[in-house]
Amino acid sequence: MKKSLGNPRLAIYPGTFDPITNGHTDLVARAAPLFDRVIVAVADSSSKGPNFSIGERIALGRLALADLPNVEVRGFDCLLATFIQQVGAGVIIRGLRAVSDFEYEFQLASMNRHLIPQAETLFLTPAEEYSFISSSLVREIGRLGGDISGFVHPAVQQAMRQRWQKTLHHSNQQHEAKGDDHA
Repeated sequence: MKKSLGNPRLAIYPGTFDPITNGHTDLVARAAPLFDRVIVAVADSSSKGPNFSIGERIALGRLALADLPNVEVRGFDCLLATFIQQVGAGVIIRGLRAVSDFEYEFQLASMNRHLIPQAETLFLTPAEEYSFISSSLVREIGRLGGDISGFVHPAVQQAMRQRWQKTLHHSNQQHEAKGDDHA
């Protein structure tokens, strides 16, 4: 059975990237020399309630990956299969941090094989120093005022600090207002 393939020199690395971490950028840096072009595809995923808008996540991704000339950061708000067909990619890059990621990623790759037969999934692992980093952990550490400088690009750290300061300021104003109601 012969299948029509997408461009094997064009890879897509999809995710929500909320925020993009050093683990993500490490994977992209590992993939970039293997392909003519790598598109970091930022999923809208508004149903997940991301902390940053898709525009902010794209801008932060572009800043974090600016030193990789064959990498493009684009947003999408459709099924990944549709996006891959639109751009003609032949490879889907997925990251595996630990054995615990494998079952979900294997299931996803199998589903993608049915939905997107023209693209193959390529699993990459990050450098050991990034294997424990996840966006959700970085968000939680940042939200609680912890140091995230070793986990994200400086521009991402700054954006997260500004986001949490606004949230904290707004939360403090609400608590003060509630306190006035009980006086």
